Amino acid sequence: MTRTTADVTFLRGYNQALVMAVGRTARTFERSTVVNATGLTPQAVSKVIARLVADGLIRSAGVRRASIGKPAVVYELVPDSRYAIGAHVAGRTLRLVLVDLAGTVQHSAVSPLPSDFTPEQLLHTLKSGIDAITSGNDLRGRLTGVGLGMIGPLDHEHGLVRGAHGLRHWHEVPLRELAEAYLGLPVHLDKDVAAGITAEAWRHGGTFGDAALIMVESGIGGGFWLGGGAHRGAHTNAGEFGHTVVDLDGPLCVCGRHGCLEIVHNQAADAGDIPRAAHVLAIGVVNLLQTLDLAHVVLAGADLLRHADIYLAAVEQAVRADTRRRDWLTTDVGLSSLGADAIAAGAAMQVLDEQYGIPGLAPLSDSAPPLPQRVATARR
Repeated sequence: MTRTTADVTFLRGYNQALVMAVGRTARTFERSTVVNATGLTPQAVSKVIARLVADGLIRSAGVRRASIGKPAVVYELVPDSRYAIGAHVAGRTLRLVLVDLAGTVQHSAVSPLPSDFTPEQLLHTLKSGIDAITSGNDLRGRLTGVGLGMIGPLDHEHGLVRGAHGLRHWHEVPLRELAEAYLGLPVHLDKDVAAGITAEAWRHGGTFGDAALIMVESGIGGGFWLGGGAHRGAHTNAGEFGHTVVDLDGPLCVCGRHGCLEIVHNQAADAGDIPRAAHVLAIGVVNLLQTLDLAHVVLAGADLLRHADIYLAAVEQAVRADTRRRDWLTTDVGLSSLGADAIAAGAAMQVLDEQYGIPGLAPLSDSAPPLPQRVATARR
């Protein structure tokens, strides 16, 4: 009986996610749109739509009167029915964004963090920022939760910060548990770069293949979208791209190894030689492409965006100049579509996705393939 109940609950949630995905990617839709896109039966779609309307997640947008048959009710997503707050915890700042159910950033703010901040200092700054966003309105009743994009290494599954690079007070800290108790809200904890690549996947939709987000901000990290989902690795520690070695006799890195990409890059950047720093990063990106054969590389991070043109040109040139690659080994290189909000927005989208959707679906059109063909590449 327990297994049957669990299966029914899963199917109900999964079917709801399919319908919500249609609502998120199509401006308006009908019951037949969902049936054709998902493969669900008309009866199942009707039940899901009724639940979503009752919950205020979708609403009627009028009636389409066909020349033959009954008029069809047209529905649309209600973006302001649910929100999530996303946080990007960097070495010097805390960025908070408010994201609606459609994945649109409605508010963005940055607060400074003390040097070598403690968990208590972070939680205090986090709560103050959330209170400022939610004060004077009715957001609390529509707030799904808070997503934290945090410096790694961390244990995503158990909500632990294992030992954040460059922060002395962050060893085996149960941040998710502490934040939920302090904020009184559900909290989702993930590595900053995993949150960032999730944001890019949401915005690109089903055209987003295997990809990496390379972030340069208080270090260098890589977030990976592989096989239709965020890749975290066996120990949820994937993404330490900056700690791959590019110089065997190079300087000592904070991780204890010599010649890591991050320390070689940072030495050039600290000396004011941004073109060389960008070239070092570009070499690392080409190494990554040789390893993972990616379709997309997205560049992000506050330190990179301050010199966006130089970094973008260096990476594009390095990818084109790699003589071992062929015309059919194409990779799109670009800057994050969300700019400095990428990590925080992705953390918020992860919260919304846990409840209401399947990422990675392209906007629906008359020529779009049936949704089940694309669901196979989705994370859930």
